[in-house]
Amino acid sequence: MRIATLNTWGTRGPSADRQKTMRAEFARLEADVITLQETVLTAQVDQAAQILGSGYHLAQQTQRETGRHGAPDGQGITTASRWPIGEVVEVDLDVTDRTSDFACICLITEILAPAPLGRIWVANHFPDYQLDHERERRLQAVTVARALERLRLDRPGHVVVAGDMDAERTSDSMRFWTGRHVIEDTSVCYRCAAEAVHGGTARETYTPANPYQVDPDWPFRSIDHVLVRCTPSGPSLIALSCRRAFDTGPTTVSDHYGLVVDYEPAADTGSIEH
Repeated sequence: MRIATLNTWGTRGPSADRQKTMRAEFARLEADVITLQETVLTAQVDQAAQILGSGYHLAQQTQRETGRHGAPDGQGITTASRWPIGEVVEVDLDVTDRTSDFACICLITEILAPAPLGRIWVANHFPDYQLDHERERRLQAVTVARALERLRLDRPGHVVVAGDMDAERTSDSMRFWTGRHVIEDTSVCYRCAAEAVHGGTARETYTPANPYQVDPDWPFRSIDHVLVRCTPSGPSLIALSCRRAFDTGPTTVSDHYGLVVDYEPAADTGSIEH
């Protein structure tokens, strides 16, 4: 399975040219599952559909222009799959009085992949971005993790969390996801693809080296992630590769670089049912 994630940056900058490039690059990448953030969906515009074409099933955040989760221009998140989609769950991430003015949400999508993969729960996680909101990101992480556990116990399958998570892996929220931190007496363990493949070498996805990134010294740079839930014997999907995308010359389309990860099922996947 190939999964890609990208913050599309809405319709900012040279939008038509950026969208044309995204369409060509996603066609070239041939990802099976894609998580997109800051896609625009209005009565007039379906940015994800325009970028990806007809080869994908789309799960789209519904509360955008009129809901408290959506930005005024219809920004939100989208998950795309070449395989059929089952249940779609929107997890409310308005967890404190500081989260009401940002479109923070998690979209959990049930992907019905063919054997040997089977069911995959994909969480497109888009928490708070503010530098001083790690408290909110912690609460948002545990909220999503608990929702995923409920779904997984009811209908077993692989569990993947991907997206613009606005935090580096040394943060409390990312340490929670990777089994190194407990939040509200809850602990989980997900394997970070970049760490599995590259060890201690970070994959910087939000950096001043990107010509579209306008923050001269934003302290968090490795903030886009792809993770898979661990069973007692390790991750149920093994990361074969993890690389940046949309990160060179004319392929740069956003203030974020993207990530592309190739997975194969672990040798022992029977434990995903327990």
